[in-house]
Amino acid sequence: MGTRRLRTGLAVAAILLATAACTDDGAGPAQPSAVPSPPAVSTEDRLVFGMGEPRVLDPALAADAESLRITRQVLETLVRAEPGGARTGPGLAEEFRVDATGTVWTFRLKQGVTFHDGTAFDAAAVCANFGRWYRFDGALQAGDLSAYWQTVFGGFAKNRSSRLPASLFKSCTARDAGTAEIALTRPSSRFPAAFALPSFAISSPAALRKYAADKLTGEGYPAYGSNPVGTGPYRFVSWDRKARLVKLEAYEGYHGAKAKVKELHFQVVEAAVRKQALLDGKIDGYDLVAPADQQELAGLGYHVLPRPAFNTLYLGINQSGNPALAKPEVRQAIAYAVNRQRLVSEAFPAGAKPALNFHPDTLPGWNPDVAAYAYDPAKARELLAAAGLASGLRLRFHYPQGVTRAYMPSPKQIFELIAGDLRAVGIEVTGTELPWTPEYLHAVTRGKAHDLHLFGAVGNYGEAYDFLGPLFAQRQDEFGFTDTGLFEQFKQVEKTGEPDARVPQYQRLNARLLELLPALPLVHGPDVLVFDKNLIGVVPSPLTDEDFAAAIFT
Repeated sequence: MGTRRLRTGLAVAAILLATAACTDDGAGPAQPSAVPSPPAVSTEDRLVFGMGEPRVLDPALAADAESLRITRQVLETLVRAEPGGARTGPGLAEEFRVDATGTVWTFRLKQGVTFHDGTAFDAAAVCANFGRWYRFDGALQAGDLSAYWQTVFGGFAKNRSSRLPASLFKSCTARDAGTAEIALTRPSSRFPAAFALPSFAISSPAALRKYAADKLTGEGYPAYGSNPVGTGPYRFVSWDRKARLVKLEAYEGYHGAKAKVKELHFQVVEAAVRKQALLDGKIDGYDLVAPADQQELAGLGYHVLPRPAFNTLYLGINQSGNPALAKPEVRQAIAYAVNRQRLVSEAFPAGAKPALNFHPDTLPGWNPDVAAYAYDPAKARELLAAAGLASGLRLRFHYPQGVTRAYMPSPKQIFELIAGDLRAVGIEVTGTELPWTPEYLHAVTRGKAHDLHLFGAVGNYGEAYDFLGPLFAQRQDEFGFTDTGLFEQFKQVEKTGEPDARVPQYQRLNARLLELLPALPLVHGPDVLVFDKNLIGVVPSPLTDEDFAAAIFT
């Protein structure tokens, strides 16, 4: 990559318009009547993406987004999310299905696929990987090294801690070279979507052996963690820790559409200086663009792309600390008092949406017919009066300090807007601002000292349970309520193996949650990517699963 590319022309402008991000209402910008096709060959050989510090490049041992951003380009999963969405489709498996018991998943694998070291991808390779993860032992069972395995499958072949549950994984069998069969101990709502998690990407068994993938080194990770070998469109070249630079190059033997840009570099750049690095031509893109920078960069002609929001900001309501909040009328009054559309308009960047359910509408099971609680201060005052609290209700409202998230870009501003809405209907609010960790996290997830608080759920894969279950499947001190009927509904959906059968169950759960109001869903907030003025083709993913192989410089 040389100096900043400064090309102009109507054709480039038209292409950029055609690939621009959608607007708030999802309609997108007006399209030109005739859009030139992108060139077949990129005009540049190198794409440099600015990011945070990666930890390890073995996805099975990675839990941080920056490491997995890189490994997604090098290794592939059996199934993957659709481009720009979260619904699960074919990956290294052309077809997949579950049996009538909901416990046996069969994968018909793509043929003619090779790993970057030249060895063949087949069912034996799939089972070698799943068997490896299942047999993790010793320090590899630590949550920070096998976090996603434990989140999805629970324990291991031999658990070294009594805190680990029995494993959901039972076996992997290679029925033939092109057919892998994964058996579970019981049906689970996690699948097939969880198979798309990048931590379950398939490595070359030969490379796992060569680099002693399960032997920890003095650096804290096995040698394979610096030498990943997969089947993806880019192959690993080097990791210069001093220069904080990971280099990949296009894999000529790739089984799908080959990468158009030959070299893909991931350069660590501190967040505060990424915008300037882009302006100076040192990088070609970065994500988590600050809201204050988005309009400026778009005005300068950079390609500013909101990711589809895959999170939910919610207002937690603790029913155990304040007797008034145990009254459904009071929780409903709070819901009617909050102007969610104003939150979107004043506290969030373009692409944010008011939340109707606790998960985005991109997931099966989203229910448009739940109680919507449209902004209605008069209704809120009426409900408070019916509860005998027309005046005098005092609530402690916690919000975090020193942190921003895509679902919560400005905690203090969001608090002030909601507090203003509540005061307008006669609720007295006392704000408590605490540092995010550990003070805030401890304060709002334990005990009874919090009445209201701001928090968010972020999806890891394309299944509604990933949003709903961790919050509401059992009693949590965060919300301080117990509803055995609701908890039983969660048990039923969690053990339903057939994906289509879960959809009406999620719809009923969403409706029930909006009746009970343990919390109020507020906003789905996007984070934002930005790319060079002349770089197109990268489709923003709600799962940060961007395919850099599709990138092209015009």
